[in-house]
Amino acid sequence: MIAPAVLGMLYLLLYPLARAVVMSFQDFGLRQLILGDAQFVGLRNYRTLLSDPRFWEVVRRTFLFTAVNVVAVMVLSCLVALMVERLGRIGRTVVLSSLVLVWAVPVVAATTVFQWLFHSEFGIVNELLTGLGFTSFEGYPWFAHGGAAFAIIVALVVWQSVPFAAITLYSALTTVPGELYESARMDGAGTARVLRSVTFPLIRPLFMLVLSLEVIWTFKAFVQIWVMTRGGPGDATTILPVYAVQTALAHQRYDLGSAASMVTVLLMSGVLVLYFRQLFRQEGERP
Repeated sequence: MIAPAVLGMLYLLLYPLARAVVMSFQDFGLRQLILGDAQFVGLRNYRTLLSDPRFWEVVRRTFLFTAVNVVAVMVLSCLVALMVERLGRIGRTVVLSSLVLVWAVPVVAATTVFQWLFHSEFGIVNELLTGLGFTSFEGYPWFAHGGAAFAIIVALVVWQSVPFAAITLYSALTTVPGELYESARMDGAGTARVLRSVTFPLIRPLFMLVLSLEVIWTFKAFVQIWVMTRGGPGDATTILPVYAVQTALAHQRYDLGSAASMVTVLLMSGVLVLYFRQLFRQEGERP
């Protein structure tokens, strides 16, 4: 009875992937898109891509973007989850409700709000900073400076990602038996030791799952960057998914864009494989 739904999902997921793989081995530009006479060129697109210095700069920036976001998300999420666990019923309800509301905001809507917050003329951030005496921020063009634009996008991605991670980690914290905390404190363990020796080992599987999901979601972030800066200024906010779309649309090189997408998938898969190997090795070493 579920076969039609499974087949439909497989078609929607696997066909675009297979089509992109085939296209990455073809000479596929605007002419081929219209006439449909694409010719196979083997690994030529990958050789062109891997010999492009700009591509490797984008790869470096992608890993930096992913690392900064994932570290910030996991640290803040752990702090929020621990805070929620210690709040009373009313405070816990308010915080969790706020997290759910933030999580429910559509990506494009949230990105548009951040654009207006940091608008050079009408943004409230410049207004607040100027009112506090930082007159150099009057009319400051945030999105004209690479570092500022990069930081704003990081803040947006973290703001959108923390609710899911925090709620999930809080759910994991509620499963830790209170008796273990009492025993640890009776043995003289402080707060840091309790977190390290009791809490984290018990929530580690879910923590690692959230970490993996955050790596995947951040690595393939596209909408926020495309709506806010389209990868600019210059290439300051261009990561691999944005680079692939820029190559395919701006230069009408759908073959190179597909090759860049496949390299993105391979890099992300490689990172996750290394991570899971380390995870399974650590699990195997457990007594």
